[in-house]
Amino acid sequence: MFQSSTIEFPFSPFAHQYSGIAFLFLRHSAILADEMGLGKTMQTITTIRLLMRSGQLRRTLLVCPKPLVTNWVKEFQLWAPELPVCVVTGDSAKRGFFWKDRELPIRIANYELVHRDASLMADADVEYDLVVLDEAQRIKNRHSATSKSICSIARRRSWALTGTPIENSSDDLVGIFEFLSSGYLNSGMSTRQLRTAVRDHILRRTKSEVLKDLPPLLHRDELLALNEDQRSTYEQAESAGVITLNQLGQSITIQHVFELVLRLKQICNFDPRTGHSAKLERLKADLGEVIASGQKAIVFSQWVRTIEQIAEGIPRANPLQYHGRIPSSRRDAVLEEFQSNPDRHVLLMSYGTGSVGLNLQFCRYVFLFDQWWNPAVEDQAINRAHRIGSIGSVTVTRMISENTIEERINEVLLAKRELFETILSDTSQPAAGGLSREEIFGLFDLRAGGQRLTDVA
Repeated sequence: MFQSSTIEFPFSPFAHQYSGIAFLFLRHSAILADEMGLGKTMQTITTIRLLMRSGQLRRTLLVCPKPLVTNWVKEFQLWAPELPVCVVTGDSAKRGFFWKDRELPIRIANYELVHRDASLMADADVEYDLVVLDEAQRIKNRHSATSKSICSIARRRSWALTGTPIENSSDDLVGIFEFLSSGYLNSGMSTRQLRTAVRDHILRRTKSEVLKDLPPLLHRDELLALNEDQRSTYEQAESAGVITLNQLGQSITIQHVFELVLRLKQICNFDPRTGHSAKLERLKADLGEVIASGQKAIVFSQWVRTIEQIAEGIPRANPLQYHGRIPSSRRDAVLEEFQSNPDRHVLLMSYGTGSVGLNLQFCRYVFLFDQWWNPAVEDQAINRAHRIGSIGSVTVTRMISENTIEERINEVLLAKRELFETILSDTSQPAAGGLSREEIFGLFDLRAGGQRLTDVA
């Protein structure tokens, strides 16, 4: 597994990340509670890497929300490419095999699966050198079935990752510590007693504290797995759409591809049949951290309907909307309310209205719920929060659905970032320029008469 004694990083870590790695390395019970965007994932993976190299870890279990499983796999590939990672999945028999295999160095499983497989894990009788919980606030209720399942796992080290170790009351922290060290905290402890007890077990840094280390913009690409409803709807729509496109043969146009792409992108946002959304579930968790830290965020989408659905799904965030259906006479009042009201943490904005003439540099977080086709427009939207003279860095999160048209297009956009005109740069009149014919049709495997359309001159 370790063919070289040298450890290389794809990017140079920041000073606060080195400190976080050192903190985790020495502790059997720890909470890494850094503010969102400071690299809790990277610090955790790097520490696991070091502990495995030093012979202190052989078996690690990482538990996270289901939409984040893919993201963790990608991050391991980036920060510890030599470490074999296994995602626990499949039917009961296959999962039982995963749980019993004592040679797997790193397993990743979602919370729901761990709860469901509690008996399988008990039968496997495997002790882990380390169990890591991402979004550890999931077990803040120590009486919940999920918490009891997690706490029953045999382990020597316990780490929790969360930007919000206390969401509602100190009982949240007591619940997380039930996993770290059962009985160490209790609900009857005073604030002073709690502070003294947890001092050596929690590390939290905010962006303002490590400001000198951070670049003006921090980019996070969150690769999310569609939930089961969305995946079924998506695959049906893509299959039917590609059949239709293939039947068009040589008469196919960019407009035809454009219509299918838009349909698939909208399904990636929300399932039209059930309203379910993996992106919304992820956004809720991220906004929880934003609100807990007293910050503000802008969420961008290219569709007003998507903005309205997001608003319906995050009532606790008390969001404001700013898009083309908001009368011009009311827009200034919306921005003033967003800036001045401390209870208004989230502004939901369309790319079109958010790309021109606005100054929202008091925002520290930007979420791109879906990506715009023209990188220049996307950059203009981001610049609403990030301007010269801004105080503090801005974290930009792109939400991308795994194994969908979104991931394929994102790869093309990354490779051709310098092009301002890409596919569908105008939703009312698709652009003929930008990407080549081969790249546009290459989004799908389109054929006519047995020949790929990308091969036709």
